[in-house]
Amino acid sequence: MATIQPLLHLLACLSFLFSPGIADSLSTPVVDSPINKFLMQFYYDTYTNLHDSDFENFVSQKVTSELCEVLPDKHDLVWRLSDLKRNLTGEGSHRSVSTLIKFQSQQLKSLSELLSYSCEFIIIERLPSGVFADPFELQHLVQRGVFSDVAVFGDTNLELPSFLSNRSAVEIHLVVDPNILQEPTDVKIELPLHARYQSLNESGYSAVEFGAPDMLVRCSTKEKVENRYCFFKLEKGDANVYDSRIVWKIPSGIKTHANLVSTVTFTVALLSTLAIVAASLYYSNS
Repeated sequence: MATIQPLLHLLACLSFLFSPGIADSLSTPVVDSPINKFLMQFYYDTYTNLHDSDFENFVSQKVTSELCEVLPDKHDLVWRLSDLKRNLTGEGSHRSVSTLIKFQSQQLKSLSELLSYSCEFIIIERLPSGVFADPFELQHLVQRGVFSDVAVFGDTNLELPSFLSNRSAVEIHLVVDPNILQEPTDVKIELPLHARYQSLNESGYSAVEFGAPDMLVRCSTKEKVENRYCFFKLEKGDANVYDSRIVWKIPSGIKTHANLVSTVTFTVALLSTLAIVAASLYYSNS
């Protein structure tokens, strides 16, 4: 009887685990929909590294091509850009990319319907490998209310030099008031960035080029209904807004000076070590 009772407990546990509902919950992982988290997180669930061709396919096939059930007249809801200006601010290895986004005024038939929805801008900066964004610094901006949310994806190892690092991306979320569609509106964003250590070359500078950011709008019903989201990729108007490229010239070591710098560094380090040893011996005897 003592041996049968444990067997009965084991059989009861097995029957519980392999019942249809429990078995399904254990065997089927819970996968969040891409609309319930950052888009770049969904991208990195599929791709290992950030490549422009992969990202463009991802946006066209996985995001903006999906059916939209909450806004059936979404062809009427076109968010058009009139201008996009970009420049670098600050000096040295810690600078900011300043982006000014100007919207055209829109007279939309379904604006009254849109006011019942919650919308946000999603700005994605695909950074070159020569620079990085500090996640902790960006979180301070969220706490101050500059962004509604922000995250860094990709290579977030801040200590790696440029030639050992991969690209990263910053995804910024801003809450949108749909009323801005009725009149020309400007949105300005300051993204702080930091330069990585660059490879040696003959010019003493490495040119890091930034392309235009990817900008989308995500709208949803204000009621918490699952999978009730729409994505819109911001359309350019008559202005050619996607020629706004900027170049950051980051100082780097000159290759011909490498031997001289190594020799001087070794000599200074050796003399400093000898001075410390001599001072230690002198004061220990006294």
